[in-house]
Amino acid sequence: MRRTLDIAPLRSFVAVADCGGFQRAALSLHLSQAAVSQHVRRLEAATGRVLVERQGRGSCLTRDGEHLLAQARRILSLHDETLHNFGLEAEETVLIGSTEHGAAQLLPFLATALEQSLPHHRVRFRIDRGTSLREGLDAGRIDLALLLGPADDLRAHPVGELELTWYSAPTWRRPAAAQPIPVVAFDQPCALRTRALETLSFHAIPAVIGAEAIQLAGVQAAVGAGLGIALMATLGQTPEGLVARHDLPEPTPLPLAVWARHGLPGQVSQQVADALRDVLAHPGGEPAIADLELAQGA
Repeated sequence: MRRTLDIAPLRSFVAVADCGGFQRAALSLHLSQAAVSQHVRRLEAATGRVLVERQGRGSCLTRDGEHLLAQARRILSLHDETLHNFGLEAEETVLIGSTEHGAAQLLPFLATALEQSLPHHRVRFRIDRGTSLREGLDAGRIDLALLLGPADDLRAHPVGELELTWYSAPTWRRPAAAQPIPVVAFDQPCALRTRALETLSFHAIPAVIGAEAIQLAGVQAAVGAGLGIALMATLGQTPEGLVARHDLPEPTPLPLAVWARHGLPGQVSQQVADALRDVLAHPGGEPAIADLELAQGA
């Protein structure tokens, strides 16, 4: 009986090894876990060997699996190199997560930049809260995330800082000195919320949370309704119906970094980080059309 090692099952097998399990491999490949399991079974049927064994909640490669892994990497490398020599590329999907603050001002121009730096990848974006994006990275549901805050992790590629601006409704008036300033903030945890309260506290200005929201639209609506002030990263683009406040302490910018999931090729994350640095340094250009998965959150 003739047996073959097909390319798709080999890619799934390598992903299982690189991602540390079937679920993460499925998420990284944008396949179902059942499809990845079926691919591995096909390889085991073709080789007549057990390649992956369950180990607690995870899995590990057998000795035969380790041997096939080395050969699979060589086969895939030669396969992709052959396509490249014919001017063809195997298209891969990269899913990039961002908060709403990054989406409005950065993603259109980042999508354009990535057409040049990642020409053989299909780029998709997911808009969500920072906490959900971090969870998605850990679970392998997304490949990269644009996150505000400290980048003290090997998975993070610092790209710059975002200037922060206070905003209020045009008719909002600052309370008397003895009265706390109402702040409109995102639900915890949120780097912007923390920076807003810390900035006011550092300058001995009393503050109280006047309204909370889980979405950027909710924060802007509450501010527009005069419920308080909010700290936002808008890259100089004042939200409609609001005004910038220059009579409040200037906040320290927040660092922005590109975070990569475990197992993502370093070249991909580096190219995205470089493209984002260029966008921050030279904003502008025509937005590109990119797939956007919208989720509630900010």
